[in-house]
Amino acid sequence: MKRRNLIKGLGAGALVAGLAGCGQEQVSTASSKNQQTFRWKMVTTWPPNFPGAGVGANRLAKRIEKASNGRIQIKVYGGGELVPAYEAFDAVSSDTVQMAHGAAYYWKGKAAAAQFFAAVPFGMNAQEMNAWLYYGGGWELWRELYAPFNLVPAPAGNTGTQMAGWFNKEINSLEDLKGLKMRIPGLGAEVLKRAGGTPVNVPGAEVFTALQTGNLDAAEWIGPYNDLAFGLYKAAKYYYYPGWHEPCATLEAIFNKQRFESLPDDLQEIVMLSCQAANNDMLADYTAQNQRALRVLALEHGVIPKPLPEAVLRRLKQLSYEVLEELAAKDKMVARVYASYREFQHNTSQWLAISEKAYFDSRLLDN
Repeated sequence: MKRRNLIKGLGAGALVAGLAGCGQEQVSTASSKNQQTFRWKMVTTWPPNFPGAGVGANRLAKRIEKASNGRIQIKVYGGGELVPAYEAFDAVSSDTVQMAHGAAYYWKGKAAAAQFFAAVPFGMNAQEMNAWLYYGGGWELWRELYAPFNLVPAPAGNTGTQMAGWFNKEINSLEDLKGLKMRIPGLGAEVLKRAGGTPVNVPGAEVFTALQTGNLDAAEWIGPYNDLAFGLYKAAKYYYYPGWHEPCATLEAIFNKQRFESLPDDLQEIVMLSCQAANNDMLADYTAQNQRALRVLALEHGVIPKPLPEAVLRRLKQLSYEVLEELAAKDKMVARVYASYREFQHNTSQWLAISEKAYFDSRLLDN
């Protein structure tokens, strides 16, 4: 979506709307619309007030209300409070609620290409993903994909690179993944299945119990910040990295199309700018909190993160390529999105190799 100029969206029109709210009579349909208060409901796929993702949804609602001077008021419901977590997409599509906050890979059964707008195994990190969405054509494809469902999507959060997850046994070879029941969503689930594992997609609120009771052998959730909050270190012994399946997780806000388009232009701009702010804010939050939580896991609970064996990562990468290529061959929209994603990742990787990666490697040099 082409973003409008903020000054144009919030200049004279906003001033006139403010003056009209000072007890003056409404003199036109436009001024009446500018004074209307919109009361929305937001459902999420996260447990209520969940650190990081759930709190980010709450902050987004508050930011929109404050930036709109109260003209949009949003009540937030955690997963299961109003609708089940994985019914958020349908709830917004049918106008049961006006918006939701979640992750696009949860809707792969409705549109396979949706997964590319959350996380791709061995794909782009948060910095690259934001560049593709905002300036590489990704957001336009995303909006096109969701249009038939009566939805308008927007990036509204990012966790950064995740951990590979918690396991109840050591992973020394690809054989150790065979028969493994693991909580893992999206394209990563398809790769695990190809490797012989059994992917299970359960809401975050159920991960600890499923892992503790043995209904799961392993589970990826997000990273140290959320894993510590859920106490997953109590349910499994081995903590692996890197998050090959989610080099980033872009989270989304989705809006009922008619509800969004019924907003005055300035409020539409406020909503989208608030989503962009939420996207940046959440990544900063996770970057700050993950390093703190990792220290707590190590120093207070004796957790020692382990790297996945290189041979396992190489095989998972090969399987990821096979899954993506086969999916693109079956679905025209997937093919379009994948082609755009793949080209952007290839091109940006060349730049990052001599900029961010080269610089980070230099920081690791011995003095």
